[in-house]
Amino acid sequence: MTGAYPVLHMGSFGPADRVRPACPWARTFRGSPASVPEARRFVAELLVGCPAREALMACVSELSANAIAHTNSGNGGVFIVEVSAPRPGVARIAVTDEGGPSLPEPRRPGLMAEGGRGLAMVAACTSRWGYADAYPGRVVWAEACWPVPVPSPGQDASRTAASRPGFSPGPATDWPPGPAA
Repeated sequence: MTGAYPVLHMGSFGPADRVRPACPWARTFRGSPASVPEARRFVAELLVGCPAREALMACVSELSANAIAHTNSGNGGVFIVEVSAPRPGVARIAVTDEGGPSLPEPRRPGLMAEGGRGLAMVAACTSRWGYADAYPGRVVWAEACWPVPVPSPGQDASRTAASRPGFSPGPATDWPPGPAA
């Protein structure tokens, strides 16, 4: 897909095994409009404390609605939502649909059109996004990132954060939560 919106195809930046995290949280939803708010709540619950929570909730709503409207997921099928944190400072959502006869053509909506801006919103709200084939459908993913403290070589992360004036680590930099102490 090219043209109207910036998009990365999975193969454009390396093998899929380096991009897809090993243990995402995943849930399957019925391909009906009532499932869109359910998918949004699923993502919201998993991303509590994540600085990118609101943006990724909006993205999962759009991608879920697209799966229902434009693929076989909306014809009595299902779609899958995955949430992961592939590395510090990055959260990712992915929606896998059941495919359809062909990919929708990118379009430029008219000034007063009611639709056609969803993928532009996904591109604007995230650091990067893209799609890949997922037989028989496809997976559309979006990642959002935020700054995280990085320790100097030989220095532990908690000492680095504490030594910076005005820095107070909170939920935004501590996401995803680690194991309980």
